[in-house]
Amino acid sequence: MSTAILTGQPVPGSSIEGDLRSLGFDVRVAADAAEAETLLAGVPAAERVALVDARFVGHVHALRLGLTDPRFPLAAIPGAVTAQPAGRQALTRAMARENSAGGGTTLVDSLADRVLTALDADGADVHRPELGSLVAAVPADPQARNEARQAVTDVDDEAVRLKSAVKSRDGFFTTYCVSPYSRYIARWCARRGLTPNQVTTASLLTALIAAACAATGTRGGFVAAGVLLIASFVLDCTDGQLARYSLQYSTLGAWLDATFDRAKEYAYYAGLALGAARGGDDVWALALGAMVLQTCRHVVDFSFNEANHDATANTSPTAALSDKLDSVGWTVWVRRMIVLPIGERWAMIAVLTAATTPRITFYALLIGCAFAATYTTAGRVLRSLTRKASRTDRAAGALADLADSGPLAQGFAEAFKKAARGLPGFTAPAVALLGGLAAVLTAALTGFGGPWPLVAALAYALTSGLAVARPLKGALDWLVPPFLRAAEYGTVLVLAAKADVNGALPAAFGLVAAVAYHHYDTVYRIRGNAGAPPAWLVRSIGGHEGRTLLVTVLAALLTASQFTVALTVLAVAVALVVLVESIRFWVSAGAPAVHDEGEPA
Repeated sequence: MSTAILTGQPVPGSSIEGDLRSLGFDVRVAADAAEAETLLAGVPAAERVALVDARFVGHVHALRLGLTDPRFPLAAIPGAVTAQPAGRQALTRAMARENSAGGGTTLVDSLADRVLTALDADGADVHRPELGSLVAAVPADPQARNEARQAVTDVDDEAVRLKSAVKSRDGFFTTYCVSPYSRYIARWCARRGLTPNQVTTASLLTALIAAACAATGTRGGFVAAGVLLIASFVLDCTDGQLARYSLQYSTLGAWLDATFDRAKEYAYYAGLALGAARGGDDVWALALGAMVLQTCRHVVDFSFNEANHDATANTSPTAALSDKLDSVGWTVWVRRMIVLPIGERWAMIAVLTAATTPRITFYALLIGCAFAATYTTAGRVLRSLTRKASRTDRAAGALADLADSGPLAQGFAEAFKKAARGLPGFTAPAVALLGGLAAVLTAALTGFGGPWPLVAALAYALTSGLAVARPLKGALDWLVPPFLRAAEYGTVLVLAAKADVNGALPAAFGLVAAVAYHHYDTVYRIRGNAGAPPAWLVRSIGGHEGRTLLVTVLAALLTASQFTVALTVLAVAVALVVLVESIRFWVSAGAPAVHDEGEPA
């Protein structure tokens, strides 16, 4: 249980004790600074503790934002400061210094604010939430107290809380067609004790039922699938809004929210492909292509963001133009819609599923995603070329982790390390692109079972090593991970299509889904400041170049039917290894509590 230490003499008529108890705090009262320090020392180190001025006047939601958010070790609002276990030592040190500095035993000034000043002087990272119209104050006299209480009355605490539950930046469909009512569903869930993770799981189950309906191949099944997919998306919005409404952030929740989104979408693609097959139309290649394109789009997003996460001199004329366009209202919505974010994408899939055929649905999805990918990638390339940013070792390390290089690529990288120092800055993405294109095109232009895809895969492993032979700090080096993803996934897709036997493309779909999960898992470990997956995991599943080489070896040595079985076994093996390690890590993770606000696409 959390503990709140009220400092100073209580004010008649004040609701502060009741407000703190409603937020889950055990309230204790300190008459002076010395007693407050004693009470602070008596609170177990594993518990959250807060110092709150007894004269505090403000909204309950202001206290909630300042004192209960699990993402920050130290946080404060006027008249209150809190510490989680990770920030406890800093708080104790600041309190001790306040007392030893002769702060006195009486509490004329706000002790919480004085301790906060001491924390700032120590260089502690103290989170101060944006309160907006919410009131949080320590009035110095009765008149100021009455004015503060009137200000509290004038602002609807619950309305502000509901509004802040919705992301400030979202797609058009989500903003105008879902969030106006999903926030009330989030409040309903909060009042019944439901957690964001439970809502996330409900969203997954709803999407899986939608996929099962699509797999029936009937018009009624397709209509039901479209309706259920929209319902799943509403729940997907609700879980994040519930997390913000009740401040129930967690590392596990961020991981579930992110990975379940992909599981839902890709399971639905599989359901559509199965439904089409029941009607005599084989669209597995389109389903796999859609998954490859969507995953590579996300890798572009992740790589670009990580490359520029802490870059210095991070400005460019292109970025300035983008900011200028954002100041014109209608262009903001147009630009958000044409990148086909998750809301627009799922709405399009749902409507087309109900009204047309799986083939038309996939064609529209591929065209829309291809246009969106071209638009966003071109813009980011222009930004990268026109800015003079200096990237850090952290950014280079994140890109190397996203590259997912296995033993072969790492061995070649070590061999090329000295030679790579003298190469131009554009070498890494250029080599990754050319090596990947060679692997995919060779597989596409030669017959199944021939030796040339194997030769191209060996060359791809060599070029992959050269691409990562030096730190990825170049202007366009963030393109290396998506180029490698596209090469691996594209090779698997082409070889499965070339096999031309029943089951080859579904097996390839399963393998790419398992590998894509591993890549998303890597992204969210990095985002949660938890580090990349362990080296043994990357080695055990071969790295991108090892898997590509293995698939080409299987295609060269086995018949088409045997290749299909081998792909299936490989997919199951990769899925088991990455899932077991991922679940083990996230369930027991000591990473900071986070809640991902969702990628724009």
